[in-house]
Amino acid sequence: MSELKSFPLPDAGEGLTEAEIINWHVAPGDEVDVNQIIVEIETAKAAVELPCPWAGVVTELLAEPGQTVEVGTPILTIDVDPNGAAPSPGEQAPAGAAAEPTSTGSTAASTNGSSSAGSGGSGGDESVATLVGYGPSKPSEVKRRRRTDSPGALNDAVSPSSGGNASFSSTTEYVPLAKPPVRKLAKELGVDLRTVTGHGTGGVITREDVHRAAAAPVNGTTPATAPAAGDEPTAEAGPAAGPAAGSAVAPSDAREHRVPIRSVRKATAQAMVSSAFTAPHVTEFLTVDVTPMMELRDRLKNQPAYSGVRLTPLAFAAKAMCMAAKRTPEANASWDEENEEIVYKDYIHLGVAAATQRGLIVPKVRDADAMNLAELAAAIDDLTDAARAGTTPPADMVNGTITITNVGVFGVDTGTPIINPGESAILAFGAIRDTPWVVDGQVVPRRVCQLALSFDHRLVDGQQGSQFLADVGALLSDPAVAMTF
Repeated sequence: MSELKSFPLPDAGEGLTEAEIINWHVAPGDEVDVNQIIVEIETAKAAVELPCPWAGVVTELLAEPGQTVEVGTPILTIDVDPNGAAPSPGEQAPAGAAAEPTSTGSTAASTNGSSSAGSGGSGGDESVATLVGYGPSKPSEVKRRRRTDSPGALNDAVSPSSGGNASFSSTTEYVPLAKPPVRKLAKELGVDLRTVTGHGTGGVITREDVHRAAAAPVNGTTPATAPAAGDEPTAEAGPAAGPAAGSAVAPSDAREHRVPIRSVRKATAQAMVSSAFTAPHVTEFLTVDVTPMMELRDRLKNQPAYSGVRLTPLAFAAKAMCMAAKRTPEANASWDEENEEIVYKDYIHLGVAAATQRGLIVPKVRDADAMNLAELAAAIDDLTDAARAGTTPPADMVNGTITITNVGVFGVDTGTPIINPGESAILAFGAIRDTPWVVDGQVVPRRVCQLALSFDHRLVDGQQGSQFLADVGALLSDPAVAMTF
């Protein structure tokens, strides 16, 4: 007999409690091997690919792409013994349930992937938890029947005497097809989805269907049913049947769209609000002539040690930060409120802010202070590439000590960055521009950029913050100064 196993969403690391399903790599009926990648999820830290712990055949996907699922909730079921003997017809459903014919006459499994193991037909089955809003998975249920626009469609679907789907009974509640955001909208607007006709693909209820139902007047008509194709509005239908009804809901809905706050965006927002209202920020600015740094960069790019290395101005700024932190350790420290201590770090885990399609993330270069310029440049390049590809592991997102953000890549001169929680400083590196500059009393064109340092004034005084920023500027404006550090 077939043996079903349910795969619960695992904790992807750092005690995260939920994740969003990004993309399934398998479908019901697919054969899978042990450690084969089956799904991509996104946590508050990064995107993660999950391997399959068993070999077998996928029977059902229990979560949709875009859905947020709590850790421990089953997300798919797998038949780990697909070649086992098929159960007898008497084992297909609990006592008293009608036998379920399919289009081929087979009663071994329902068309939505459920099998007799889910109903207790097998003594060794596993109970699969149900996702909120999707109703229980019934072992004898076939694929949901698409509704029609007739007023009796709902009653026909649940009545055993209708000649329709025999698996529905008068005691079985119809579960409408709608995505979680649409269900949430319906709940907020007080719309009963069981009375709404879906006009999306496959009869799925859309946001427009919900808005139409909420806006329709209560005048004895069925508010959730839109006019069928070919129907002509009549004067007795009232304002809802004419163009005015559409104009009542279309303007705001047509010119707005809503995106749920989740995953990386949600975590970033929480961290930034916490930091802004916990650490007293001070921001200082410095304009620097980085012409010598750019000249050194051009020379180093031709050296064998830098062959294949993407040597960017950001790498120079990161190296300067690591060196300056040795003279100003407060910039690489943290405030321990619980123990009433300042924690000075004798290492630097440099955070590099990276803009991705999923939002802003800050992976860390571990022990950046122990790297030479070529190593640091390569590490930053690898981190940013992984971040943009969405493959940064959660372990690389935590325990930073100081951060740099390159706003110059967007053509921005400067800004007031917000400190990452648990750190004491962050440096914004601005765009490098050709600028008139006074050198030895003469105005000459130079390569100039602006630096902005935000620091936590609880543990970094103005003198210390100014010294740190001045040291970074000195190293960029005259790389030979590095010999004196």
